[in-house]
Amino acid sequence: MDEVEGELIAAAACGWVTRSSFAGTGGWALTESGRVENERLLADELAEVSGEDAVRKVYEEFLPLNALLQRACTDWQLRPTATDPLAANDHKDPDWDAGVLHELAVINRALESIAGQLTAVLPRFSGYDTRFAAALARVRAGETGWVDRSDVDSCHRVWFELHEDLLATLNLNRGDEL
Repeated sequence: MDEVEGELIAAAACGWVTRSSFAGTGGWALTESGRVENERLLADELAEVSGEDAVRKVYEEFLPLNALLQRACTDWQLRPTATDPLAANDHKDPDWDAGVLHELAVINRALESIAGQLTAVLPRFSGYDTRFAAALARVRAGETGWVDRSDVDSCHRVWFELHEDLLATLNLNRGDEL
């Protein structure tokens, strides 16, 4: 048994996680009491470093980039035509795709600063920038699924995880404004 599995089993004994499976796949999920415990631990962590103001400031910088990332992923998936505003992007228009890659590059550069600021407050935020950059490098190398696939460490997946981490750290719900 590896260390993570041991921690999950211990958390299950406390009632904080549960293991479930469906149709041949399975995994761990937080229970309601696990969510409450996680919120308590995150609040304690943030208070210990007096970091709430700094993390909120970064979250404010994050929000416009989040809108840009959402737009980029939508544009990667859809390429409107005169007759179909929701037409799938067949990736036959290199200029369209280049525009999306430009947006992802802008986000990548901004993420370096955001991750640096967050990591200075809470070291556990380390790595989001390098993971995003690695996904973008794979896209540029022709592995186009690394823009938005959910089963790999894609640009979208890394960004989504960062967003969830920020929300949990600040005890916000998705869509909450600061």
